[in-house]
Amino acid sequence: MEYTGKSVLVTGSATGIGLGIARGFLEAGATVLINDVRPAILEKTHAELRDAFGERVLAHVADVRDAAQVAAMFDALQGPIGRLDVVVSNAGIYPDCPIVEMDEELWDRVMDTNAKGNFLVCREAAQRMIAQGSGGNIIAISSGSARSGRINAAAYCASKAAVTLFSEVLSTEMAPHGIRVNIINPGFVETRSEVNPIAEWRLEAAKKSSPGERMVTPRDVANAALFLASDKAECTNGMTFSVTGVRGVARMG
Repeated sequence: MEYTGKSVLVTGSATGIGLGIARGFLEAGATVLINDVRPAILEKTHAELRDAFGERVLAHVADVRDAAQVAAMFDALQGPIGRLDVVVSNAGIYPDCPIVEMDEELWDRVMDTNAKGNFLVCREAAQRMIAQGSGGNIIAISSGSARSGRINAAAYCASKAAVTLFSEVLSTEMAPHGIRVNIINPGFVETRSEVNPIAEWRLEAAKKSSPGERMVTPRDVANAALFLASDKAECTNGMTFSVTGVRGVARMG
């Protein structure tokens, strides 16, 4: 799948799944804007990617919970490139916390980042793609936890359910404009992020449930995104594409 001349924006892409998706599009020839809310980590990743892919890598610090910052991030890509082809709404957090120990601040932070952040990013993408009049692709990163509850993850599950249903509605509203919206549900991906630490018991359970104990990797998720944004998926809209590699994905995703 060839993306030379295409422009791609991936939120939450300084590390983990987002970085894997960004790297996949860069390897396919696209110009990619990477994003994170952490300046130092974004700067480090940007430098590493520029060593490999040169001027086709752009970077912009933005908090997806803030509409003005989201708009400025899109400007940072459209300004020099002049167009917007693919947006992957990936930024998210998933703290482990039982409901009875969860305070309002944690609930609000998860919902604001995962659900509101996805809304702001997808709305901005849709508005700009409609304005340019040449269609486009929006991909939302959700989770199997949107369909089935996971212990210690009530806020995360609720936020990803919101991402999934919002994206399904958006796909219907955008279809007349030639803009496709699809959803990826990654399985359990070991990223070891300080923002999203993984409980060891959950990691071990996921490994034991995977064929050959092969975990899903960021590259696996990137391959799905590359397909969904390509002409090979031109009749795929409003669909959820699971990349699980694990039995019982609804409980582990």
